Amino acid sequence: MTAEFSAVEARPKGRLSDAVSAEIERRILDGRLKPGDPLPAERDLAKQMAVSRASLREALLKLQARGILEVRRNAGYTIAEATSPSLTDPLLRLMENHPKAVSDVLELRQGLETLTAALAAMRANAEDVDAIREAADRAQSAQLDGDAAAAADWDARFHLAVADASHNVALVHVMRGLFTVMRENVRRAREALFRREDAAEPLHEQHRHLLDAILAHDPEAAVRAAEIHLTFIRDGIRGTDP
Repeated sequence: MTAEFSAVEARPKGRLSDAVSAEIERRILDGRLKPGDPLPAERDLAKQMAVSRASLREALLKLQARGILEVRRNAGYTIAEATSPSLTDPLLRLMENHPKAVSDVLELRQGLETLTAALAAMRANAEDVDAIREAADRAQSAQLDGDAAAAADWDARFHLAVADASHNVALVHVMRGLFTVMRENVRRAREALFRREDAAEPLHEQHRHLLDAILAHDPEAAVRAAEIHLTFIRDGIRGTDP
């Protein structure tokens, strides 16, 4: 679903295209637009913002040149992702053959996700909570259906939804940029855990505890829930190391 925009006006002695680009940037910074989100079609967006298509196009091209927007086939302008193959590809290759790389990524996740958990508990709105809950439920359903790949994907999306709820544009971009690595890390971690025990229920309970802390707007409880969850995963992986 595309975002709805309001009319904009140029500042005195300012260009209308600058006001348009500033409004789009403002929506990115306050979390109303996230990486990967599409903008409305040019005609609709110009109407919503009450500007000419020429001014709108000038603003969009500026944002594209700055790397804030990208153009996707059949999708038009979207908010740019922060994914960098030069960062993610080596990590993916390392995780293929080296268990330590999986643990190293988990250490990175522990640092990032305890921070996103705390901020989400302070800032999450009803829409954020719905997205977190949906991801947790879908991960559990996929695991019960025996679809390990879908369960891992929704597990990773659960953590991404928590990051989105932080409404910190830097954290959101970092987490989304690392999504491919995180999803593979989650898949390998779940695979290792399920070789030792039925970990599906504990994992789901840990997700629920984190969601409850966010619902209660309790940052300390959210951090504890994230730490318990990621420690459980790290201990489980260590227990499967040869």
